Amino acid sequence: MHLGEGCGLISRMFKKVAIIGDGAMGTFCAMLLLEKGMDVSMWGYDPAQLAAIEKAGENFKFLPGYKLPQALCFEPHDDRIFTGADLIVSAVPCQFIRSVWKRLLPYASKGVPIVSVTKGIENETLMRPSQILEDVLGGSFRCAALSGPTIADELIRKLPAIACAASRDESLAIEVQRTFSTAQFRVYVNADIVGVELAGAMKNVIAIAAGIIDGMGAGDNAKAALLSRGLVEITRLGAVMGAKSETFAGLTGLGDLVTTCISPKGRNRSFGERIGRGASAKGALAATDSVIEGVATCRSVVALAQRHHVEMPITQAVHSIIFEGKSVAAAVRELMTRDLKSE
Repeated sequence: MHLGEGCGLISRMFKKVAIIGDGAMGTFCAMLLLEKGMDVSMWGYDPAQLAAIEKAGENFKFLPGYKLPQALCFEPHDDRIFTGADLIVSAVPCQFIRSVWKRLLPYASKGVPIVSVTKGIENETLMRPSQILEDVLGGSFRCAALSGPTIADELIRKLPAIACAASRDESLAIEVQRTFSTAQFRVYVNADIVGVELAGAMKNVIAIAAGIIDGMGAGDNAKAALLSRGLVEITRLGAVMGAKSETFAGLTGLGDLVTTCISPKGRNRSFGERIGRGASAKGALAATDSVIEGVATCRSVVALAQRHHVEMPITQAVHSIIFEGKSVAAAVRELMTRDLKSE
């Protein structure tokens, strides 16, 4: 069965889609929308890399082994990718959203809706992806976030998955839901874009901690405790920042957290696992070509916790290991010997 078959939510309201970013999630979105009959073009910040992907016929860097549809158009040398597009997917790593969109700003068409699939918080401004887009583009655009437990490799293989389209604009969230939903990929809607984006970002920090637990062989009890207490602290910060607490118990909170913390393909968990086995943070980063969003996000979350006076001991422990040189053993010991209290 192909994407889109057997699904009553096929939407033809969008005909031409521009994908900004050539990573795994951007590639999946391109393939899904192509199979649903849309014209799709992909743009990447590195023309040489995008041209190499086009020549190879697969995204060899992020999704090796999966052939790309011949109908997918590539724009390695043309920033005017927006021409004629009636939907834009922003799939740029969080710390690069601002620079990429400033570059593309002269060619961006006002009023074209944007779907962000990025998870992170900008270091300098502590903004979420949709906030960065609004800051660069101004208020004359509609934005939704598509997030959830969505490991791209499984999505490409058409294994069942569920995500959430979040926007303050309910009609846009429904449009995105109908556009991306298939028989294998079910999309819900959510009005709490603050909570959805914060949950998607902060769970990556907890996933690093989960990887450390795996790497040091601390066991399943410790990992279960980490996930449950990690969810508590990210929910606590989210609520103070205006998110709904129930969002963190849903797909983009608990669902995404579990997937990221248990999957062997999770980049953040794998990074933490290397640290748990004895690698330095620098060495663990050097072992992969992928962007480990949780590293930069950890800085931002600690800063937000300080700004809002929220206690986040697990996040702080990850920060101390990555950026302050604290040993894993010392960080775990501090967590386990904190003052006793009610749950």
